[in-house]
Amino acid sequence: MVYSGYELIWLFFVCSFLGWIWETLAAAFQKKKFVNRGLVNLPFCILYGIAAVFITVFCRELRGVWLYLGSFILVTVFKWCAGHLIERMYHERWWDYSHRRWNVEGYISLVDSALWGALAMVMMKWGNALVVQLFRMIPGLCRGILIWLLVIFLFVDIMVTLLALRGKREKMKQLAKVEGWFDGFTTSLSQKIFECVEKRISNAYSVAKKAGEEEKSAAVFAYGCSFYKMVWLFSIASFLGDIIETIFCRITMGRWMSRSSVVWGPFSIVWGLAFVFATILLHKYRNKPDRTIFLVGTFLGGAYEYICSMFTELVFGKVFWDYSEVRFNLGGRINLLFCFFWGIAAVVWIKWIYPVISGWIEKIPLRIGKIVSWFLVVFMCCNMVVSSLALVRSTQRKDGVQAEYGWQKIMDEKYDDEKLESIYPNAINTE
Repeated sequence: MVYSGYELIWLFFVCSFLGWIWETLAAAFQKKKFVNRGLVNLPFCILYGIAAVFITVFCRELRGVWLYLGSFILVTVFKWCAGHLIERMYHERWWDYSHRRWNVEGYISLVDSALWGALAMVMMKWGNALVVQLFRMIPGLCRGILIWLLVIFLFVDIMVTLLALRGKREKMKQLAKVEGWFDGFTTSLSQKIFECVEKRISNAYSVAKKAGEEEKSAAVFAYGCSFYKMVWLFSIASFLGDIIETIFCRITMGRWMSRSSVVWGPFSIVWGLAFVFATILLHKYRNKPDRTIFLVGTFLGGAYEYICSMFTELVFGKVFWDYSEVRFNLGGRINLLFCFFWGIAAVVWIKWIYPVISGWIEKIPLRIGKIVSWFLVVFMCCNMVVSSLALVRSTQRKDGVQAEYGWQKIMDEKYDDEKLESIYPNAINTE
């Protein structure tokens, strides 16, 4: 079933609330006292809500055992990635399964993932329909007001919480005094919220700051897994990925064809994002055995490729690859052989290629490196925006929509169907 934007937002809030109840009851049972297990002050565990929407959108075409396996894998990958990103951003752990059997670095455990998979399957088969049906029973105008109020309250809560987590007390005080910053809130109330967040966070989470990193990062361009390093890795991996796929197609299919994701230049966004995520998530495992990195890369790569395929179909109405004729495929979106390829690529990248490229990047002079980095950011952002508009306009032309606005006329002139077919020769319309 396809849900509207309001219905998905409602699903997010309901599942976030149910997740908060689940986590709070579990913590109360273990610690014999009330513990707010949510990130925000409101009674929401937003990771549950995000996961619910994620699975609802990307697993909607799965059935039976495939629905359970898909939910199990996506939830596991989601929690594993979220745990790593939270720890990297805030140097904190918001959950730890180290005391449970069959866990991976304390981020995920087999029992919890199996339970999440079962809950996700129940929600997909029965829960989502019930939640949305209740939402549809609310009068139309009230539905819109309710959703916007929830969004505004949650936005303010998240803003205050993130500022508290980053220790920006003085900045928070200044923001609270700006007229109109908290519409409907007084300065005293916003300060009270902030103090509540600060106290709860300090009691709930242990901080593990890394000493000596700031000094070294200031002297070396793009030190560690910094923003500038990721910009360069994204650009390099996007270019190399396009070249590799082009050569692969020439060898296997006997002809040259474009494998680019964008209209300007030979860049594969799928490859670029894949290796940025792999670097961020697997960097701490670089000293682990090859088989560990291979297994993690296989699962991450398969989930990532499946999500990318679903995303392009949902947003642009096109599928850019189809593995239906390859054995052991799932809906033509992924196949076992290519999942193994992602696992091998993860080992080769983390163990051999990344250390070399990382060393080269860090030798770039600071000033030049920053200037070029921002040029790459602007160029790639513009490239992706124009590419998206070209694909959207292609779908509109297919549906018989006439060009009325300036951007539509420019897309028709610069990127007509013949041009796009040469850039995306394997694109298949699904609508």
